[in-house]
Amino acid sequence: MSDDQALFDKGLPIRRAVLGPEYVDSSMAKADEFMMSFQRATTAWAWGWAWGDATLDRKTRSLLNLAMLTALGKIPEVKLHVKGALNNGITVDEIKATLLHATAYCGIPAGLDAFKAAHEVLIAEGAIPGKK
Repeated sequence: MSDDQALFDKGLPIRRAVLGPEYVDSSMAKADEFMMSFQRATTAWAWGWAWGDATLDRKTRSLLNLAMLTALGKIPEVKLHVKGALNNGITVDEIKATLLHATAYCGIPAGLDAFKAAHEVLIAEGAIPGKK
């Protein structure tokens, strides 16, 4: 078995556990030959190699991802990883504290975008009540 295949096999169950099997399975099913190259690379590299390293636990990785994605302004990924953070046992207060910390270092516009994205997901997931 190639190293890439071993990392893919290691990463797929981690990716499914964090992001949810519905999301991952849908991404894989929609991928044509061209996009499957990306699916295989991200599953092997991000999930098999990075997330598969036991040095940091999944909660820590989720918090890091939220901060880094805020810094990068990758709002669709912030939404995805807020849901992943909830799956990894992160509390709403921990998400809020992470986004506030990122806001202090990344700036108000980046923080605002991340807060809006997180808020949307937290309401959709039932983690916080929506305002009527």
